[in-house]
Amino acid sequence: MEKLVIIPTYNEKDNIVSILQAVFGLQQDFHVLVIDDGSPDGTAQIVKDLQPAFRGMLHIEERRGKLGLGTAYIHGFKWAIRNGYQFIFEMDADFSHRPIDLPKLYEACKNGGADLAIGSRYIPGGKVVNWPWDRIALSKGGSIYTRLITWMPVNDPTAGFMCYRREVLEAINLDQIHFVGYAFQIEMKFAAWKLGFRIKEVPIQFEDRKFGESKMSKGIIKEGVLGVLKLKWYSLSTSYRRRVRTAPAKLV
Repeated sequence: MEKLVIIPTYNEKDNIVSILQAVFGLQQDFHVLVIDDGSPDGTAQIVKDLQPAFRGMLHIEERRGKLGLGTAYIHGFKWAIRNGYQFIFEMDADFSHRPIDLPKLYEACKNGGADLAIGSRYIPGGKVVNWPWDRIALSKGGSIYTRLITWMPVNDPTAGFMCYRREVLEAINLDQIHFVGYAFQIEMKFAAWKLGFRIKEVPIQFEDRKFGESKMSKGIIKEGVLGVLKLKWYSLSTSYRRRVRTAPAKLV
């Protein structure tokens, strides 16, 4: 009951079995919580059929409708806190985040002094594989834009492969995190940084998905652009830390 990997899913039937087998195949006592947003392709049922094989280590929370990545992770964070996990991970279901990198993120938090470990594509040792040039340009451009606006010392602020110490998620008022796409990933890092937690970037290899469809949309990009400006505006207010510091959040 120490390490929990949260994997949000929507129509991931082609990836879910393999990604779960890869995580559990590490044999390092990682538990997994799948947050499924009513996938019409039957992803949730596949997970439930696998639960007997991974008794006590594989969990699923089902939600009605496609409610967004950010709300899925917030749901998972609250579930993890309620169930006593100490290290909570974010990871995609499509193998763009490699399960073999999970131990590196864990080590950074467990013994490396980090409160938040980020799997980074844009530090020495990190790289991107099989991504089209326009996605690389969008990602790198978004990272530079975010750093220029917020001054946050993170090279890959939109990264979605991370490990949090429990204390970080307990300190952040999760009910005040409102973004759902790229901006959600940025806001969580920004809140942790503003609250004084130690952030460490760990180099990873990021690879484009082989199966299924990307969840990227114009709306998510727009939210990221405007969200960074809002974060900067909020941070200029002395009330920002009070807003994001835990109230505590409602664990529902």
